[in-house]
Amino acid sequence: MGFVKKEYEFLEELGLSDCNLGCFVNGVWKGNGPTVSTVNPANNQVIAEVVEASSQDYEEGLQACAEAAKEWMQIPAPKRGEIVRQIGDALRAKLEQLGRLVSLEMGKILAEGIGEVQEIIDMCDFAVGLSRQLNGSIIPSERPNHMMLEMWNPLGIVGVITAFNFPCAVLGWNACIALVCGNCVVWKGAPTTPLITVAMTKLVAGVLEKNNLPGAIFTALCGGAEIGQAIAEDKRIPLVSFTGSSKVGLMVQQIVSQRFGKCLLELSGNNAIIVMDDADPKLAARSILFAAVGTAGQRCTTCRRLLLHESIYQNVLDQLVDAYKQVKIGDPLEKGTLLGPLHTRVSRENFEKGVQAIKAQGGKILTGGSVEMSEGNFVQPTIVEISPTAAIVKEELFGPVLYVMKFQTLEEAIEINNSVPQGLSSSIFTSRPDVIFKWIGPRGSDCGIVNVNIPTNGAEIGGAFGGEKATGGGREAGSDSWKQYMRRSTCTINYGNELPLAQGINFG
Repeated sequence: MGFVKKEYEFLEELGLSDCNLGCFVNGVWKGNGPTVSTVNPANNQVIAEVVEASSQDYEEGLQACAEAAKEWMQIPAPKRGEIVRQIGDALRAKLEQLGRLVSLEMGKILAEGIGEVQEIIDMCDFAVGLSRQLNGSIIPSERPNHMMLEMWNPLGIVGVITAFNFPCAVLGWNACIALVCGNCVVWKGAPTTPLITVAMTKLVAGVLEKNNLPGAIFTALCGGAEIGQAIAEDKRIPLVSFTGSSKVGLMVQQIVSQRFGKCLLELSGNNAIIVMDDADPKLAARSILFAAVGTAGQRCTTCRRLLLHESIYQNVLDQLVDAYKQVKIGDPLEKGTLLGPLHTRVSRENFEKGVQAIKAQGGKILTGGSVEMSEGNFVQPTIVEISPTAAIVKEELFGPVLYVMKFQTLEEAIEINNSVPQGLSSSIFTSRPDVIFKWIGPRGSDCGIVNVNIPTNGAEIGGAFGGEKATGGGREAGSDSWKQYMRRSTCTINYGNELPLAQGINFG
């Protein structure tokens, strides 16, 4: 059946209908679980329905995936890279439609929706090159006629559990690398963005079918916490990549660790931007606006804390308050919109509760602080003056709320930056080399992402993405993140006729 509302007709180009099976198992679409409705957060109206996976669907999918893994890992890595290249081309052909779907179902503005899909395309390109560079090492042996080398082999199956705020990009960070490394992928997308899960999977499935490969190489399961629990508990899945809150991530890690599996965690962020007295105020203000307001504050890399040197405090703050008042709030698919809705009604309620808690803890609202009266989940971008020691500052309020604080010295600013449980992203604005190198050094920021003169968000795929402390310690995307998706074997080969022992041991 087609869509009744004309604004949803573009979804038919992605193979979607008003009722969709949300489980791709062994190359077949099915769904024997509950039927759920997915809604447009701009008006809370139903877009379509999706039938989720049942426990039987899950088991069938994992059995087929385990069999497919035996075939996929035997295919040469550059040939696997060719499949990922074709996936990238399939995404390119549907870039605008997928970007519109991300904006429609998640709520981020269209530029960000298209940018998210472009990020997967970039990851495909990166992974294609990587498929010819999964290099080991040759290590000098201390024994004559011996050679030592490292081999990197696939794990088998990688489980990927993604969150609503980046409903497809995070899949790309993981799946592109996992596939070229020789692993099959089991993906559970966010339960509130099932159409994106289905649309992405249809494109991947089409590439596998065109190349006469088992569909079970890529298995997708729409569903809730019970599917995530099954993935965490499944001994057939050596690595589970989880993106979400620190609370749930800790639970996932404990479950996976109990079966000696490995976890790749991308959890909460509570990111700070420091603006020094020598910074360019206009550059800093533009960066802060994007970092704090982009994606309605629903990025893990969103700037939540702004630390301004006392000498430029009012200058930068005045620019920001003025800019916030000009932010256009509205339908994320409309041209000119900078702030779309929060993803769910619950998110909007949490924003209201957060503002109440801010006021109760001495926070002063400089601008914003209210919900927009509409059918959607719209709230005002908010700036708050508050003490860095306030309890709520240590928490992650997932919305466009920016805490502003004053500091006197670099050491004080670094201490404030490092004082929260999370450790994902951080940024400083300065032109002084001594400040820059202290900031990125061992006594500087304790985050996984340490920026200078750019925002906390908008990371490039070439670097390893991830953070420390309650952010989980995982690394995805570029650099040598691929090593997490493989197992390392240290191989020693004796090509002589004698048996000298290491460390000069003479045994008998």
